[in-house]
Formats: sequence, structure tokens, C-alpha cells
Amino acid sequence: MSDGTSLQLDELIRLRATARGLELGARRQSLSAQAGGYLSAYRGRGMEFDEVRVYQAGDDARTIDWRVTARRGRPHTKLFREERERPVMFLVDLHPGMFFGSRVQFKSVLAGHLTALMGWAAVRAGDRVGGIVNAANKHQEISPAARERGLLSLLQAMVRLQPQMPGMISHGRMDHALARMAQLVRPGSLVMIFSDFRELGDQAAKYLSMMAQHNDVIAAFLYDPLEANAPPAGYYQLGMEQQQVTLDTRQVSVVEQWQAAFDIHRSSIRSLCMRHRIHFMEVATNDHLVNGLRSGLSRHRGQH
Repeated sequence: MSDGTSLQLDELIRLRATARGLELGARRQSLSAQAGGYLSAYRGRGMEFDEVRVYQAGDDARTIDWRVTARRGRPHTKLFREERERPVMFLVDLHPGMFFGSRVQFKSVLAGHLTALMGWAAVRAGDRVGGIVNAANKHQEISPAARERGLLSLLQAMVRLQPQMPGMISHGRMDHALARMAQLVRPGSLVMIFSDFRELGDQAAKYLSMMAQHNDVIAAFLYDPLEANAPPAGYYQLGMEQQQVTLDTRQVSVVEQWQAAFDIHRSSIRSLCMRHRIHFMEVATNDHLVNGLRSGLSRHRGQH
């Protein structure tokens, strides 16, 4: 077993047995963040484009074909037929800021473990797995493949690209990975994003909206308890050599600012997801992996 600071391929593979605890339904359910979120992981297969017809009352507005609508002057919607295997695409964010954790495991390790669990559940359901692993200065794209092939490539990429040391947060770096995912994902896919969303930029909303129009998108917000709650009363020197910060949690105002900053960040991600009909969930580094996934996938957590 690892000490929670690094991803090990053999450990990710062993999570296959743990993933059996994630039951998969047989029927496809629409994802609706406003209606209570993703009710059950992987209900059914994806959909393959079939034809375009005039929009009718009750059709999903996300399937409107805006080009045809503009050309013909009447709303038209895309129709899809069920395909045998549903693409399940993961965006695993392993930027240097994920190299952090005060309880159980680093955020980067949590992202890898959750990806492995959901990936093995998808393989067991007969889905094709692929995605993007996003790191500090590079990323790797894995085309969706059936059985274990796609998932094993994804797991290997996570181990290879995981952060080895903490680093500076780069605003907007995650947008490049979102842009690539928006180009790669096929209509009817399930997209799962594992990140602390600290590197979201100004273009993120555009790419998330593009993906959510024709796919089920789940955004899993990962955090460490120390980020949500300031450390006990004391004087701390935090940060890296390039950027040191002093923190005096003996002052009530400092503690309030620390917790307010986290709440603002989390609320902004939740609001972004709600606006674009993306299911928001959250998992802490000290949460039980399977229970955390079940809880997050089944409902929206209340306002904290």
C-alpha cells in the first residue's frame, strides 16, 4: 500500500475489486443538476447521432441543432439512437497544487483513486473508457477503448504524469484540457472531471457548456479538510520557497478569512455547474472512497 503521497499502478489495478461495490443500473437516466443530480452512476449506454427533425414540446433543449435551426428558421433537434457501448471520458487534473494533503492522501492521489474506481465500474458495465490526464507542462489524451485497454492506458498516464512536488497555481491552465475534451467527446458520453478547480480560467465556462449540451457531465470537486478549516490556533509558515505566507490562526479574523476563501471558491464551482446543468459533487481526502462516490453521485449536497 502507498502512503497516500503517490499513485501506484498496482494499487490502482487492485481497486477493481473495490469497484464492485458501485452498482450500475440498466436504464439510461437524464442528468439534471437542478432536479437533484446524477441519480445512479452509468445508467445505460450512450447515444449515437441519427438524424435532425423539427423540435417538439418535451424535447431536451440541449439537443437543439443551432446551425440547422438558423438555416431553416425553425428550431430543430438532433435525434440519437442507442449505441452498444457508452464512452466514459475522464478529465484527471494533476496540476502541482494537487500535490497536497493533510489527511489520508494527497488530492492528486484521491483524483487517481476515484478515477480508477469509476473506470473499473465502467469497464464492468461494458462501457468504453478514455480521457485526458492534465499535468503541469503536458497532458495525455487516451481514446476510449473497450474492456481494460482504455482504462489501463489512463491509469498508466496518471502514474507517469502525477506531480512529484508542489508548485505554483497557474490561472487558466485547466482551460486547455477542457478545450481538448470538448473537441474529443462524442455526443451521448459520460464526462467525469476530478479536480480542485484551482486552475480554472476565463474560458472554462464556454468549454463546460459545450460538453454539457450533448453529454452527461459530472464535476467532482476535490479538497483537503485543512483547506476548508484553518489549522488550530497558532503561528504557521506556509507555502513554498518561492512564496512563503505567514498564518496566525490565533486571530479570529484570520480564521474567518481562511474559511471564507474556501467557501467562495467552492460556491463558485457549484454555481458554474448549476448554470450549465452539470452535476456537482465533492469528495475530501479523508472521505471513504466508495461512500464518497455514492453520496456525491446520488444527490446534491446542501449548502455549507
